[in-house]
Formats: sequence, C-alpha cells, structure tokens
Amino acid sequence: MSESQIFRIIRWVEDTLIKDGTFSLPGRKALLKSDMEYEVVLIDATESPVECPKKSKDNTIQWQEKTSYHKVQVVVNKANRQIICTSFANGRRHDFRLFKESKLKICAKIKAVVDTGYLGIAKFHENSVIPIKRSKKRPLIMEDKVFNHVVSSEHVLNEHVIGLIKRFKIVSDSIVIVENASA
Repeated sequence: MSESQIFRIIRWVEDTLIKDGTFSLPGRKALLKSDMEYEVVLIDATESPVECPKKSKDNTIQWQEKTSYHKVQVVVNKANRQIICTSFANGRRHDFRLFKESKLKICAKIKAVVDTGYLGIAKFHENSVIPIKRSKKRPLIMEDKVFNHVVSSEHVLNEHVIGLIKRFKIVSDSIVIVENASA
C-alpha cells in the first residue's frame, strides 16, 4: 500500500467523520445559551511546535532551522471533560490575547476557571475564577494559598485534556505544501 493511497483513505475517513454530526464539537454558540448544562468551563491555551517549510530560490522546499508554533485555546466542560470549542493562532501569542481575538462569549451563569495567563478576563466575564498572584511586597497569606490550591485542583482537568490532545498529536502536525506538478 503506497503512502498516497493511505493519505487518501485517511482524508476520506476525516471527511466522513466531519460530515457526521455526532463527531463535531458543540461550538462557541453553545456557551451563550443559558439553557445548556454547563456549570463550570475550564479555559487554557497551549503551544505546539510545528515544522514549517520554507521555499528557496530554486522552488525546492527546505525545512527552516527555527521552529514555528501553533497556539491552541481549549474550552472544556468540567463535568464530563468534553471539549466545547477551540481557537487557534499561528506563532507565539499570550493566552489572554488569544482569548480576546477569539471573541469567545460565555453566558453569565457559567463559571469560567482559568490560570494566571488570563489576567484581565474579569472585564469580559464576571463569573470567572483566577488564582491570586503574589508580589514582592505582598506575599500570599494562608487563605490565598488555600484558594489557589482549590482553583488549581479544578483546573488540572483541563491540563489532562490538553495532554491528551498533544499525546495523540491532534494539533502538532507538520505543514506540508504540495506544489502543482503541472505548473
């Protein structure tokens, strides 16, 4: 079996699964509906290195020395660890900037648990929980440490989902440019 035939079979399977509605994510609009079953959602972002091809002067593809990145934001339902929606960006990008660019709107009833990369999310979603940061002048007191422990124990489920995404290489694929041979 040739590599091109395997590629065509995989592409056919992917297209078939996409056309079937049972394998699709609920999407961003599901977070706006107040009648949805989401009580707590977990939001986090991760970077995945991606090989990036570079065209040379003689139209041959060479691989760059430096690595490019894909930034992926994942919104997960805490109750069943189901991915609700994702957002993507090319290159290195701050988590909160990716959140703002994704224009993700969440119903006010839904509690959002995020990490410290999302400082400032309270302006966009009031019912959000973020760990308390310490500073040089103000160290954390015991109540703050207990609060951070509770928040991180809720947030660890999202890290597990991101680990599964990376483990199965769902987002960390190399970009392949196929040139038209007849041109």
